[in-house]
Amino acid sequence: MASEEFKQQAGLPPKLDLATVRYYLKTRFTTLLPSREQMRVNRLNINPFGPLSQLTKRNWAFIGVAICTWTWDSVDFFIVSLNASTIAKDLEVSVKDVTWGLTLVLMVRSVGAIGFGIWGDRKGNKYPLIACMALLSIIQIGSGFVTTYKQFLGVRAIFGVAMGGVYGNAASCALDDCPAAAKGIVSGMFQEAYMFGYLVAVLFQRAIAVNSPYGWRALFWFSAGPPVLFIAWRFWLPQTDDFLKKKEIEANEGVEGSIAFRYAKETFKNHWLMFIYLVVLLAAFNFGSHGSQDLYPTLLTKQLGYGNDRSTVTNSPGGVFFGHASTFIGRRLTVLIACVLGGTVIYPWAYARDSGINAGVFFLQFCISGAWGVVPVHLSSLADPKWRSLIVGTSYQLGNLASSGSSTIQATIGERFPLYDANGVQRPGVYDYSKVMAIFMGCVFAFLMIVMFLGPEKKDEGEGSMITDDESLVGSENTDNKVTALEVLSSAL
Repeated sequence: MASEEFKQQAGLPPKLDLATVRYYLKTRFTTLLPSREQMRVNRLNINPFGPLSQLTKRNWAFIGVAICTWTWDSVDFFIVSLNASTIAKDLEVSVKDVTWGLTLVLMVRSVGAIGFGIWGDRKGNKYPLIACMALLSIIQIGSGFVTTYKQFLGVRAIFGVAMGGVYGNAASCALDDCPAAAKGIVSGMFQEAYMFGYLVAVLFQRAIAVNSPYGWRALFWFSAGPPVLFIAWRFWLPQTDDFLKKKEIEANEGVEGSIAFRYAKETFKNHWLMFIYLVVLLAAFNFGSHGSQDLYPTLLTKQLGYGNDRSTVTNSPGGVFFGHASTFIGRRLTVLIACVLGGTVIYPWAYARDSGINAGVFFLQFCISGAWGVVPVHLSSLADPKWRSLIVGTSYQLGNLASSGSSTIQATIGERFPLYDANGVQRPGVYDYSKVMAIFMGCVFAFLMIVMFLGPEKKDEGEGSMITDDESLVGSENTDNKVTALEVLSSAL
């Protein structure tokens, strides 16, 4: 009995016949705007304090620990790039060798996302998140004692596995028990934590690494401390209600142990197209982040001659703003709006000079972080609920890996556009990064718009809801004999 039930729960394979695909493409237009019924239901949630007031103290505790763990995960990652030159000097290698450690982290993060994601989905996100934080703390201590380049690469590889397990489980911790009306704004708050972590890393870099006689090593040792507090915080909290309900249902249906993993195999067999779509979508998002941030400090210092203090990429509240807006106008439409607005500020971002450059950077990052604010809740809604941590975490890390070469692509293309001084002499090592990055970001925004527009969306994310973007037309079209849009990419959620 259970064997038949888990096959049914795994859904159906994607339908790719011509009629289905044609219908799906048509609904990409008809379901983009929210229906009158959706606007009527969500109009009371336009004021963000309304949805936030629905959050209980327990909700805030889950959200708080999720944001803290994701923030510190970011801190631990960025302190390497902030200290690349001094690490290279101490280990007697080149800066390029040290940055390979960053690439290595990106390569193995998917391993952690898979391993800790499966653990989180089967046993709850509590102990996987605790394990990730414990590993990160131990690794950061060990990183401060490395004396050879091989040791450095070894600890960074282990770090990458632990880091890869954080995102999916932390997102699950923040969103699983969150009221539907507040999921958008909480999604934005959670996603902003990563860039906030970069600012925290810069702050402690200047406070500790610059002033301590142990330099970068002292910063690594310090970064091992706060995760202990987050471990205690998460240990004090129980499993989420969403997970407990899921386990109760599985126990009643007999979907446990080997049957559960057979169900996972059946699920991925039928949801393969949805998973590929999510990876492509996350690659587009990550190209936006890397393409606008990784090489921008080089543009400021090399091309424009600013000092290092001016080369810090700023944070912005765009994720919270657009994340909340997506609750009542839809996830897809919100990202499309963010991309259009971002496209309008590419020119001032790339070509503005003097004080105007600050405004250009702020508004472009506002739009990019705004689009990113939709990601956690959008991924969570499209992923199979029984394997949410695994799918969300793995698709995020694979998308990040796919886009990791953004700065290399930009730097390589930039060499085709050298700059010259007033006498017509080529400036050594100085290229027109403004032109390259402007073109690159224009392509990224266009690509993200296409991928997001063509993708599915779950309109109603309330408890027990099974409404897809086609079914939410509220009777405007008879779909009794037609498949839903989500069935094209996977079985109905």
